[in-house]
Amino acid sequence: MAIKAEYIWIDGTEPTAKLRSKTKILDEGQEPPIWGFDGSSTNQAEGHSSDCVLRPVKVVPDPIRGGDSILVLCEVLDTDFTPHPTNTRAKTAELAEQYAGQESWFGIEQEYTFMVGDRPLGFPEGGFPAPQGGYYCGVGADEIFGREIVEKHLDNCLAAGLPISGINAEVMPGQWEFQVGPASALEVSDALWLARWLLYRTAEEWNVSATIDPKPAKGDWNGAGCHTNFSTKAMREDYEPIIAACEALGQDNKPAEHIAVYGDGIADRLTGAHETAHYTQFSYGVSNRGASIRIPWQVEKDKKGYLEDRRPNANMDPYLVTGKIVDTVCSALEKKGLV
Repeated sequence: MAIKAEYIWIDGTEPTAKLRSKTKILDEGQEPPIWGFDGSSTNQAEGHSSDCVLRPVKVVPDPIRGGDSILVLCEVLDTDFTPHPTNTRAKTAELAEQYAGQESWFGIEQEYTFMVGDRPLGFPEGGFPAPQGGYYCGVGADEIFGREIVEKHLDNCLAAGLPISGINAEVMPGQWEFQVGPASALEVSDALWLARWLLYRTAEEWNVSATIDPKPAKGDWNGAGCHTNFSTKAMREDYEPIIAACEALGQDNKPAEHIAVYGDGIADRLTGAHETAHYTQFSYGVSNRGASIRIPWQVEKDKKGYLEDRRPNANMDPYLVTGKIVDTVCSALEKKGLV
């Protein structure tokens, strides 16, 4: 019996990488093998030496095709089987292994916007809807647009076995969010890329596109972020490591280092308005959505838990973001003996 396997990978488009995929037919019971593609068509190779290698890293059921079909998330290698320069997963895998003893967990909140042509779904042609206010977690056809796509995407993610933990409507018409995690750096990043692919593929059926542009509508509208919740075992057991983690994220040149890998167009979103801190400033605080790092009120009350990094853009690369947070926080906690 033949099985359809959709091979999915991250390309070399700059400044924001895109997802690509193609189908391979496998025999029943066959493990997805290493495959290849034309890197000259994905901004990953020159035409005179265009072969790139796809190595499967995660296989899940394909809820779009159903049956025994599968989705195969791959990392990109050069033909000598070393990580391709666009392969950001490889470095994060090394960091995750280095600090595995600290048992890092992530929960990522992916915001996105449905688009019809060049306008968000729910924006009238040639005009603007009512100002933001009632759309966030709203209900009713006058405030909610695209729910049927969102519900189908959620069903598809659950059918694929992804660690989706919730959905909600966001502050602008056509803007939504889904949450992935808690899971390790690699697990949450792999799942987020697959959930993004399923989002785009699901929306195709309604002839709607989905964008992770951090500022899809200019003006007095919230941008789209990818708030990243993080904890280590020590943070989940005590409050001191949480404060130490916040301090480490704001130390020396760390804020600028993080901003550099938190997604293109971050200056358009992190303006200091619309529930953000300015991208050139660093701050942390309890229950403060205008800070770079928010400590939830329940965490302060319980004296244990996690922190929320509110800076990453919706278009961020989760491998880069999770790897950077692990490197900064886990190394600092290790030095302080808070592990």
